[in-house]
Amino acid sequence: MPVTFPDAITSCSEAETIVLGGVLAPLLEPMDVIALSGDLGAGKTCLTKGVALGLGVTEHVTSPTFNIMLEHHGRLDLYHFDLYRLERADQLVDIDFFGTLEAGGVSLVEWGERFPEAMPEDYLAAEISIDAEDVRHFTLIAYGPRAERLGRDWIAAAGQAGA
Repeated sequence: MPVTFPDAITSCSEAETIVLGGVLAPLLEPMDVIALSGDLGAGKTCLTKGVALGLGVTEHVTSPTFNIMLEHHGRLDLYHFDLYRLERADQLVDIDFFGTLEAGGVSLVEWGERFPEAMPEDYLAAEISIDAEDVRHFTLIAYGPRAERLGRDWIAAAGQAGA
């Protein structure tokens, strides 16, 4: 049974969303999967930029909308997926989605809610809702014990960081 943390984290700016990603990064372990959902412009890629910075990624992070997946190297490999353009679940095989999730890095999956059956048994979903021009609310849904610990730890770390 999933554990939901409604409106667990709030960001009041793009810079703060990047900080939230940076706060999450040290909590991540190999094979962690985070599904990011929210309207266009909600901050999914912005959060990923913060995670990348926190993992020590030095290259510029952009949305993989047209590439579908971009790989970045830091303390852990970061696999950044954008499933928006995929139409069918069988296309996930073509991009080696399942093999990549098991490759030992961290996977951030934008639009993962489009293919819930493809997500692993234990993953954290972050639903980002837009409240005002710059205000974002993060509802976390943990599917599994590791995801629940990660969600609780991220909420605590975000609070300590003042986010």
